[in-house]
Amino acid sequence: MNSVTSVADIYFDNNATTPLDDRVIERMNECWKTAFANPGSQHSFGRAARRVLEDSRELIAEILDADASEVIFTSGGTESLNMAIHGFTFGRRGIIGSTAGEHPAVQQSISQAGLSGLTSVTIPVTEFGTIDDNSLQHLPWPELRLVCLLLAHNETGVVQDAHRLSQLCLEARVPLLLDAVQAVGKIPVSFRKLQATALAAASHKFHGPRGVGILLLRQGVKLAPFLVGGHQESGRRAGTESVPLIAGMTKALELWHKEQSQRTLCLQTIRDRLEQELEARCAPVVIHGRGAARLPNTLSIAFPGVSGEAMLVNLHLAGIACSLGSTCASGSAEPAPALLAMGLDPEISKSSVRFSLGCQNTPDEVDQAVLIIADIVRRLRRETGQKNSRSF
Repeated sequence: MNSVTSVADIYFDNNATTPLDDRVIERMNECWKTAFANPGSQHSFGRAARRVLEDSRELIAEILDADASEVIFTSGGTESLNMAIHGFTFGRRGIIGSTAGEHPAVQQSISQAGLSGLTSVTIPVTEFGTIDDNSLQHLPWPELRLVCLLLAHNETGVVQDAHRLSQLCLEARVPLLLDAVQAVGKIPVSFRKLQATALAAASHKFHGPRGVGILLLRQGVKLAPFLVGGHQESGRRAGTESVPLIAGMTKALELWHKEQSQRTLCLQTIRDRLEQELEARCAPVVIHGRGAARLPNTLSIAFPGVSGEAMLVNLHLAGIACSLGSTCASGSAEPAPALLAMGLDPEISKSSVRFSLGCQNTPDEVDQAVLIIADIVRRLRRETGQKNSRSF
């Protein structure tokens, strides 16, 4: 019988999406009234919307250390990634390089490119989930047409040092696409210093609205168009821009930029508190990516002897929202490719759960969650042991 007597109401799934900041809602409500017009129209209403659009472009570029001309507005991270992979590979032959465990938006775009004759190669990672720099020189550089890299992993929170990879891509004249969807709005990101060719981000990962994102594209680089039928975004992405959503995304990024020190300290403090308490109360546990740089809000943890799916169901029933990993890949009982690539035993991989915290979470919520999680782990391990003893 479940000994958890009360149901919590705790949201620990911020890598899937974040709640809207009230100040972002206020900004969007203002724009729905004052910047509702088509920014491509020449009348005064259109010009007002255009000013908001271009001011947003300038501010986003400033925060991400890019040029305003490099900012392309899209409908979100998935479109940005699809747009870049299609644009860099359309009509070409060769090889696409990526690490194991890339987001499905990248994996499936690479698969689509494979229908046109491109093949793929996997870039090895270390036991910590970071790029194995020693293996990079062995990549088939003359045949590479694109390299894709998840800058901050959505499941483990591991943050990549892309310096060596970007240098090799520049030397070989191979485009580098960074999936920074989990990085932007959580850690400082400089497009200039990363030296990537393109970088994708999404508003709803940093307390902005869903349905809007960006693709940064290095000056002078041209892509085969993904969406056609309009002149918007300097002819690079057809479709009338949603100015209120873009203004909301800009406000959310601006708020993170102004509050980043406070937010980072808060997130890392409560994430570490959750990690340390679970390690003490639920031993044995495995912390994925510990020893590498990680997002301050993400804890990917395995509870050996417990099914991750059983954990997820019981946690949801107890009122704790979390994930097995990527929401877009949920429903699969297979071990996460990113964890397998780190050399983890498949059974450990399948006992893993991801907790991703947000700036709305509190230490009290962490303490409450720890008690519930520890109770569930003990009960499931006991039930598993009883089943195993009956099988003999």
